[in-house]
Amino acid sequence: MSTPEPLLTWGEIPEGTQWPDPDTLVLLNRELRPGTDMTRLSRFREDQWDLNAAIFEDHMGSVTVNFARLPSALRPAAKFYVWQLLNHTEPRRIRGSGGRIAVLTVGHVVGGALQYVLKWLAGQAVTAFCQVTEELLDAYLDHLAEDEVPVDACYRRITEIRRLWAYRDILPPGMRLPDAPPWAGEDTQDLLGRRRGYRENRTRRIGEITMQMTLRWAIRFVEDFSDDILVAHAEYLELHHRMPEWRRVFGTQMPSGVTRHRKGELARKTAAYLDDLRKRGEALPGTRREDGHLEIRWRYLAAILDCTPESFRRSGTGRLVTESGLPIAEHTYLGTVTGLIDGQPWRRDRIHYEEAPRLARLLATACFIIVAYLSGARPGEALNLRRGCITHDKKTSLWLMEGIYFKGAEDEDGNKIPEGEPRPDPWVVIEIVARAVAVMERLHPRPLIFPSSIEPHYRHWDNTKRHGHARTLHGIHKDLTAFVTWVNSHCENLGRTDAIPPDRHGSLAPSRFRRTLAWFIRRRPRGLIAASIQYGHAFTRMLQGYAGTYESGFPDEYAFEDWLFRMEGLAEDEQALAAGEHVSGPAADAYRYRVTAASREFAGRVLTSDRQASDLLGDLRLQIHHGQGMTCVLNPATAACHLRGAADDPMVTPDLDDCRPKCPNIARTDRDIEHVRQQAAELRETVADLLAPPIRHDRDRRELVRLEQIIEVHQQGAAAP
Repeated sequence: MSTPEPLLTWGEIPEGTQWPDPDTLVLLNRELRPGTDMTRLSRFREDQWDLNAAIFEDHMGSVTVNFARLPSALRPAAKFYVWQLLNHTEPRRIRGSGGRIAVLTVGHVVGGALQYVLKWLAGQAVTAFCQVTEELLDAYLDHLAEDEVPVDACYRRITEIRRLWAYRDILPPGMRLPDAPPWAGEDTQDLLGRRRGYRENRTRRIGEITMQMTLRWAIRFVEDFSDDILVAHAEYLELHHRMPEWRRVFGTQMPSGVTRHRKGELARKTAAYLDDLRKRGEALPGTRREDGHLEIRWRYLAAILDCTPESFRRSGTGRLVTESGLPIAEHTYLGTVTGLIDGQPWRRDRIHYEEAPRLARLLATACFIIVAYLSGARPGEALNLRRGCITHDKKTSLWLMEGIYFKGAEDEDGNKIPEGEPRPDPWVVIEIVARAVAVMERLHPRPLIFPSSIEPHYRHWDNTKRHGHARTLHGIHKDLTAFVTWVNSHCENLGRTDAIPPDRHGSLAPSRFRRTLAWFIRRRPRGLIAASIQYGHAFTRMLQGYAGTYESGFPDEYAFEDWLFRMEGLAEDEQALAAGEHVSGPAADAYRYRVTAASREFAGRVLTSDRQASDLLGDLRLQIHHGQGMTCVLNPATAACHLRGAADDPMVTPDLDDCRPKCPNIARTDRDIEHVRQQAAELRETVADLLAPPIRHDRDRRELVRLEQIIEVHQQGAAAP
């Protein structure tokens, strides 16, 4: 390739470096989506580069690079540098990273951190990268501190300086930063005096009541409303396809033309339709004009009868309608209402024609909530699910969900595999997830489970840059807001009290689902989520498949929630011991040692990653699990219960529902004994009932004796000096 004349001042191009000319493709050395129109790909000379042909994630929005937003003095150099990021086949390592920078990342970088860097340099009168000095880089650090930039943004803006330096050997001399590594290679956290990734800055979980109500209504949509919505939506599509504007807009792509009725056939069809309305006590399709007058909606009536509206209205057959004596409705109604809430129909009237697309989108949102939340899948992975992804293993009675993953999908050289990889292990899900996917497969015929549009008459126009056909994260975010709004409006109209309360951290977002699920599993394992499904049951199923592998990231989410839970319990235990709480049972000494030692070691520790929480939870000092009337000081080697997980797994936990009375891991605090006293008091009432069945009476009497012995031993130990 030839070197443009104005750029010769930068010096000689290094050997092995491709150098673009004005007509060179922007995505010259990148894998492209199948079917890409090569004639429409961006060229180097353009100031706006379309990168979408190399984006394989179907849920991603349009990704473009707009160089017009960069400082004019540095714009030419920036274009050549970014072209190298996209097309140089040998990646440059940056602080341990190996593979080529992903195309999607390039789009984000240029519009974010790199733009910030270039604007600052231009503000310092820099017109070429070779003018950057060590003193200028120190001034850049000072600027970040003075600008009070958030720590994550600081890391990204420092990384782009390091990246530009890492690519210096493939750039001409005039585009190179100084030979020495920026800031002498010092770690970013030392440069800033701040660590990245503090856990308090991470995405907030969704509040308990908000999530419970959201999930409850999502399940209602799938279990109770879906049949009504599916029938109405199918009728809506049939009518819409018969509308005159469909034929005018889509021409040959529309279904076959108006049915040619034989003589008298339309009149007979119309008469039968009118008789059917009379039998069902229904009105003609209509609308209310601005003056309040109701009039027949001839367009919809003609679509129902499959004829043209104007000729039908003026014909003798049309007079059958006007002279029928039937009332006129305010809407065109579809389907029937069979779904119930608390024994009552879920709506007061039938679904209107105009409502059908909105209700279909709400149903799709409900399905997404169930699939994404209860599977533990990342939002993007859920949005890339395809038809036929659910199977049922009859031997194990497990529901399996196949899918593609993008995060961590790399080739042997550490480069991202742009099209993603099929999961080696499927998600193991509960049945309601499978039902939600089945509903989506009935709702539309598209290959993706969650398509960008449900109705086939919405299509991607020729000038649309985005290539993916799945719903975007931004679109799902808006859908969740619309779902909450509809539910709360519906509750208000029906006088219901189970609306979805606002979340104190803002609107619902799919990125918040995974952490919320981890919190519920840890804090509310027996909490009912719908139809006898418990979080403990969901977690057990998930751990049997993909979601239980560390590649999924979900065990790390759970580990962090477990860490927080144990730290809270540890603080409470230490405070109780300091206040003189007595502990009894075979593991009492181990309990006292662990509480004291763990508090000294872990109290106040800040975690910088999810995986760190997982690693720390393996420490034996943190293996204290409070149950009902007992505390397990877990030693996996001597535990009498069936453990949840392998004995050598740091995430192993006892099955507190399977606690064995003679287990050597049991300790009992004063708080536990209070619970035991309550159990004993309830049993005394049962034993005192002379009418109780003999077998039950004898069993309860023996259990009461056991509990009273536990209380007596504990009291004797507490009274001892």
